[in-house]
Amino acid sequence: MALLATMSCKSTKVAPSVDFDHSCSDSVEYLTLNFGPFETVHRWRRLPPCDEFVGARRSKHTVVAYRDAIYVFGGDNGKNMLNDLLRFDVKDCSWCRAFTTGTPPAPRYHHSAVVYGSSMFVFGGYTGDIYSNSNLKNKNDLFEYKFATGQWTEWKVDGSLPVARSAHGATVYSDKLWIFAGYDGNARLNDMWTISLQDREHACWEEIDQSGEIPPSCCNFPVAVCRDKMFVFSGQSGAKITNNLFQFEFNGHMWTRIPTEHLLRGSPPPPQRRYGHTMVAFDRHLYVFGGAADNTLPNELHCYDVDSQTWEVIQPSLDSEMPSGRLFHAAAVIQDAMYIFGGTVDNNVRSGEMYRFQFSCYPKCTLHEDYGKLWENRQFCDVEFILGEREERVLGHIAIVTARCQWLRKKILQARDRQRQKSKQESSEEIDEGAAGGHRDMFAGNKPSGTQPLLEVSIREAEAQPFEVLMQFLYTDKIQYPRRGHVQDVLLIMDVYKLALSFKLSRLEQLCVQYIEASVDLQNVLSVCENANKLQLDQLKEHCLNFVVKESHFNQVIMTKEFEHLSTPLIVEIVRRKQQPPPRVYSDQPVDIGTSLVQDMKAYLEGGGLEFCDIILLLDGHPRPAHKAILAARSSYFEAMFRSFMPEDGQVNISIGEMVPSKQAFESMLRYIYYGDVNMPPEDSLYLFAAPYYYGFSNNRLQAYCKQNLEMNVTVENVLQILEAADKTQALDMKKHCLHIIVHQFIKVSKLPNLRSLSQLLLLDIIESLATHISDKQCAEMGSDI
Repeated sequence: MALLATMSCKSTKVAPSVDFDHSCSDSVEYLTLNFGPFETVHRWRRLPPCDEFVGARRSKHTVVAYRDAIYVFGGDNGKNMLNDLLRFDVKDCSWCRAFTTGTPPAPRYHHSAVVYGSSMFVFGGYTGDIYSNSNLKNKNDLFEYKFATGQWTEWKVDGSLPVARSAHGATVYSDKLWIFAGYDGNARLNDMWTISLQDREHACWEEIDQSGEIPPSCCNFPVAVCRDKMFVFSGQSGAKITNNLFQFEFNGHMWTRIPTEHLLRGSPPPPQRRYGHTMVAFDRHLYVFGGAADNTLPNELHCYDVDSQTWEVIQPSLDSEMPSGRLFHAAAVIQDAMYIFGGTVDNNVRSGEMYRFQFSCYPKCTLHEDYGKLWENRQFCDVEFILGEREERVLGHIAIVTARCQWLRKKILQARDRQRQKSKQESSEEIDEGAAGGHRDMFAGNKPSGTQPLLEVSIREAEAQPFEVLMQFLYTDKIQYPRRGHVQDVLLIMDVYKLALSFKLSRLEQLCVQYIEASVDLQNVLSVCENANKLQLDQLKEHCLNFVVKESHFNQVIMTKEFEHLSTPLIVEIVRRKQQPPPRVYSDQPVDIGTSLVQDMKAYLEGGGLEFCDIILLLDGHPRPAHKAILAARSSYFEAMFRSFMPEDGQVNISIGEMVPSKQAFESMLRYIYYGDVNMPPEDSLYLFAAPYYYGFSNNRLQAYCKQNLEMNVTVENVLQILEAADKTQALDMKKHCLHIIVHQFIKVSKLPNLRSLSQLLLLDIIESLATHISDKQCAEMGSDI
């Protein structure tokens, strides 16, 4: 989600999406740029509010998106419930009342509305006269509104019906309407119902048999569908408000609570618990806005990445017009923007405001996945770790391991020195034998490049299974979450934690502690406690002891069979702690969360990995040392080369098709390969636009950023550099655009020192463009001056 930080002070803006088609030519001539107005990424913009003669300000309403319009239905204005239907045209930014015929649903709020085909479906809600407090009741009726004709019709459904409810969640998936939870007037619910929207005549409601970690009964929460799963976040539950995120798999009807234990301290946490908020899905992200959070109305926009399972707070662009905090508003997505309307703001005031938020839609960074595949496939391994008393063997890559772990780096350097000493000794003996024998080939012991034996590194402190988990972390910055209730999984992570302490991997230490503490329960706490005591993991032992002596846990734990078999010293500790709990110690010391994969690979490229380079990249004859495993992990071009036809001299000429990039652009590409960086001057983007095709990167993320960088950031200051790059890469439309800027800003451009260093042919192109630009009238005026 990181945005492109360019050399200019302009805001980062959205570029049109770029399809990644591997059948395309590698030539940059196919680069087509659209120089026009683009919306700033992550910009909030206040649109015209709803005028009072069109409709009242409101909250607890619904909005849906259909084509280029937002439709608002129902809600309350603070005095009355509403059942009018408003339409907002996103292109004209204009409001009107939508055309309707037939009998609309009764006035209501906290209902749900979804779009299926060319219709809107409204279900349930709370209806009656709130002003006189009469006829108030929940509904379970279902209405259809056809956008083409404006016709309202009620669906009369035979058979079982869902309990009447309000403040529930609703979505459409696989031609069906899905209803979840809500409030029936007496209690909060957590049941789920579905009905097919394809055939009105034969439609019937069906209750879904849910399984897994079903969310508690709740209301006033949003739902959103992403990656073929439904997500539910926070809301008011019968017991309490939580900030849990749950996902529902439509196919197996299985619920899963998404853990947050993998989020390191210091990384963005999930949003506060809240209710009355909105959540929408766009691309691979869920966006949560507003709601009431512990008696406050926050207005940060939180974003959840479904693929990486991480949260972040979106930083709005500098020119944003931020909406104030609110609850019971509604949101919908049209193309690449979110629209938010209405809601209750401070002092219980209803809002009639409409806001637009511009998403960013760049392909995801695949850095962690690419290195993860390198670990899983075990291609190009050059080190073999010999582990524990049983001398089990685990393969790895020197480049990744030495970039991430200083302790293992020292071990590898020591092993490499021993290997070199041994090779020297063997070579010396062979030369002596050859001189004595007179007929031996003195080079018989040399091996061709690429067939060097694996470097063997012995580590007696580690067993294979926890060491493999540690290695997985080095490649991906993650460890697999232990299965709930499986003691062996938790004990394994404790062994990993022991290794993390020994190898001084602060980030892995913190991950292990969070995983283990989150996994401790009544069934495994004594096993974990005993193992922590045995491994001398004092922090985890403390956590387990405190867990056991909790009032709600103590009696259950001491009645188990495991307690009877606990070691006597531990039983004594538990009893004493129950009788006299130690004073709580609070530390103001910041937690060291260590360095990330990105930070480590950045340092490695900038010089930290120089002594481990095993390949030379030649750019126009100039050597640049690099690392085969890293290049192969990130580029299918290098992966195929090193696997099939590795050059014997270990040198590779660099080009992008037939074009050799500039040294600066090549360094920008290496930064992208090593740690996923996309920050570069616009002229570099022109050289690298075709790099994703030629080098076979996992997706077109780099190309999308290059395109955006070029479209947004050609300035008078850099136009000559970009003109040179466009001429060299034959990007004709970019060259034409640069010449256009030069002739219209020639007085400023003429003062740039780079003008004198342009080639004669480019100077002639500029003169020709100037001549074309100057009109006959201007020529006549110039002639009269002479």
